[in-house]
Amino acid sequence: MLEKLYQEQIITLARQSKQRSALTNPELTAKVDNPLCGDRVTIDLVLKKSIIENIGVTVRGCALCEAASEVLAINAPQQTFSAIQDAETGLRNYLSGNSDNPPWAQLSVFEPVKEVTSRHECVLLPFVAIRKAFLSKGE
Repeated sequence: MLEKLYQEQIITLARQSKQRSALTNPELTAKVDNPLCGDRVTIDLVLKKSIIENIGVTVRGCALCEAASEVLAINAPQQTFSAIQDAETGLRNYLSGNSDNPPWAQLSVFEPVKEVTSRHECVLLPFVAIRKAFLSKGE
């Protein structure tokens, strides 16, 4: 089962995530922890008229969390808070089996995670962080 969870595409995304860093002067920042597994994600955002202009991501976590952070970082620019919320809801539905298609094509790499509910939060943590960042602004 572990080989299915940590397939090459997830490992590649996780490696790419390690190349990202915090932003120097973010408008919004949020840090979230998953106390069950020790994952930690910090999201930094720069907005332009409520649209994500730039995103910084720092992850201390498993490959699933790192890979999900990378997919978020790739897709978040030029998105609104509403679009990010829709993506989070779509991902939750996808992981729980209530939807056959993820909101973003790259999220299909998490298909094997559907069977391991204890790992869903690892994939969702970056989305929780970005939601927390937006909510800190009062969106």
